[in-house]
Amino acid sequence: MIEQQHAVQSGQNGTLIRIAHLVKNYQLGEVEVHALRGVSLDVQRGEFVAIMGASGSGKSTFMNILGCLDTPTKGSYILEDIDVSKLTRDELAHIRNGKIGFVFQGFNLLSRTSALENVELPLLYCAMSNAERHARAVGALEKVGLADRSHHFPNQLSGGQQQRVAIARALVNNPSIVLADEPTGNLDSRTSVEVMEIFQELNRIGITIILVTHEPDIAQFTKRHIVFRDGRIRADKPNPAQRIAADVLREMPEIDEDTDE
Repeated sequence: MIEQQHAVQSGQNGTLIRIAHLVKNYQLGEVEVHALRGVSLDVQRGEFVAIMGASGSGKSTFMNILGCLDTPTKGSYILEDIDVSKLTRDELAHIRNGKIGFVFQGFNLLSRTSALENVELPLLYCAMSNAERHARAVGALEKVGLADRSHHFPNQLSGGQQQRVAIARALVNNPSIVLADEPTGNLDSRTSVEVMEIFQELNRIGITIILVTHEPDIAQFTKRHIVFRDGRIRADKPNPAQRIAADVLREMPEIDEDTDE
């Protein structure tokens, strides 16, 4: 289901995101913080982008605006021909739920809820039957290789498996874009590469992914690198030497991910 829908979407060539002269200022007491200082960029449908930069560089503020979690002070953010920067809070929430999938470093799963129920959560706000919601959640778990763990709770899953559940949850609404904020930050080396293999496979079928990472090794699995410093983009270039996660995994030792049930 997900593969078919995104395969259709990936055939629609063109600009998915257009950001122009984006500025974000914060007031901390009497001090004005200039988090973003006129950022402009385009993201094409089907890209796989790494956002990098030191702490305080502006990358987290930028991702919050991309995810409709914050609004710019100035400038425009166009997502699929919608000027998101001018929307109300309720309209932003509608965009977040319908067009954006989120993957976080800390997984953000409900501990007393099964993997399947965690994946179903974004669909609770949609008008659909229980059967359709269930089918879409099962399909998303199949996409990340966890269909056989659908009734497990987070404490019965390894860190890598929990992150796969989080990725499935991000996919269940068939979003226009997946935003991943340090998705491998809590994982060991092999599990990190396994997660990047999932992202590469999702990107292969046409899903647009923007990933924040401070790890150059993780960024090497993406196709484009954007580096922030002092609220500005200091580098924006394709990655001609993209590493293929499946090839890297073949050279790494196996780790048993099974946990006590």
